[in-house]
Amino acid sequence: MRIFSGLTLRGRCFLVAGVAALGCALVLGQQDVLRVAILLISLPLVCAAVVFRTQHKLSTSRVIEPMRVPAGEEARVSLRVDNTSLAPSGLLLAEDSLPRGMSARPRFVIDRLEPRGKREVFYRVRSQVRGKFPIGPLRLRLADPFGMCEISRSYAGTDDLIVIPVVEPVPFVVLGGEWTGGSESHPSSIPSAGEDDIGTREYRYGDALHRVHWRSTARRGELMVRREEHPRQSQATLLVDVRAEAHAGEGLHSSLEWAVSAAASLSIHLIRRGFSLRLLTETGQPLAGMAADVVSPSPDVEGLLLDALAMLAPSHTPTLNDALRGLHRAGSDSLVIALLGDLSEADAAALGRRRQGTQTAIALMLRPLSWTPGGAEARTEEQRRFEHNIALLRNGGWRAVPVSAGDRLPDVWLGVARGGPVTGIRPAGVA
Repeated sequence: MRIFSGLTLRGRCFLVAGVAALGCALVLGQQDVLRVAILLISLPLVCAAVVFRTQHKLSTSRVIEPMRVPAGEEARVSLRVDNTSLAPSGLLLAEDSLPRGMSARPRFVIDRLEPRGKREVFYRVRSQVRGKFPIGPLRLRLADPFGMCEISRSYAGTDDLIVIPVVEPVPFVVLGGEWTGGSESHPSSIPSAGEDDIGTREYRYGDALHRVHWRSTARRGELMVRREEHPRQSQATLLVDVRAEAHAGEGLHSSLEWAVSAAASLSIHLIRRGFSLRLLTETGQPLAGMAADVVSPSPDVEGLLLDALAMLAPSHTPTLNDALRGLHRAGSDSLVIALLGDLSEADAAALGRRRQGTQTAIALMLRPLSWTPGGAEARTEEQRRFEHNIALLRNGGWRAVPVSAGDRLPDVWLGVARGGPVTGIRPAGVA
């Protein structure tokens, strides 16, 4: 029955004609007609049997380069089909499955595959939105050279394409003369057992002899060496506001995507500068799949960070109350950066009071109306509220910078540095 279900219209016509000729040959007793009937019946059945046998001798593979691609840019997808049998295949029609909205399904015609042969085809794919998209499964339609039979086979394997936010290079700026950082890695935090044992540990093979602490060695009866003083680790907290009601615009050209792209760019910039980074959302929780503190020595930390930001979706959280509780855990001498959408007066006032100690607090205030058609000239009431919110943050010691559609993050970041005196920050290792 599977063989009959794979017959094309031509194959079915041949089969019906063969059966009719067979009946005529039996009634009329004509051997020549009988031979024609056998040929007409045998040809589609033999073609179907060959096609069904060939489908189990094909293997496929897919390679996506690169597997992480910024939104709006292309990735190259390579498909490879191998014929592992000792018989040639017929015509192959390949069709790969793509998520809705990405592009039309790519289709290819692959000519006859010789025994142990292989063919490779490729296509390009692009997405204007962030996310993790499954590519596949691949469907192959096999046909015999005579067009008598055609069957489809689906290969269940899929591969993921991760569309990450657009990352822009951020210029290095020194925002002031003070060096902020946590105290956890400060030398004074090294535990000690006594005055002579401060900053010492057991000798390890390969330690330089000039580091031997002879007084501790004499007291302990074994070689002791001075610990290396670890540099202080600069700490930063980055808050990205992805509330749906706080943003405007659609797709890649929206205020939400600007905020997520800025979060990705600033996060990578800070990690490469040696910061211990806490990346929070408006819920006050770290990104899904990320540790509470992101440190640069972690393996593939940038890739994991971009993957988490790629999956960041708009939320329906009404206020920033949860985010304010998350900011409370930031150190009093750390760097805090907030990427904010439209704020209510209550949120702006509470955020202005949240700055503590000598914190360097920077707020990039997005004007969502500028991302809507005709919204560049904001209505008087909304413009007044926006300026009032900026004033509330500045009165609380924040450096609040307005951001409109079309502004580039590197220019905005340089504007932050030129905005006046502030309790500043210098990354670890920078004199």
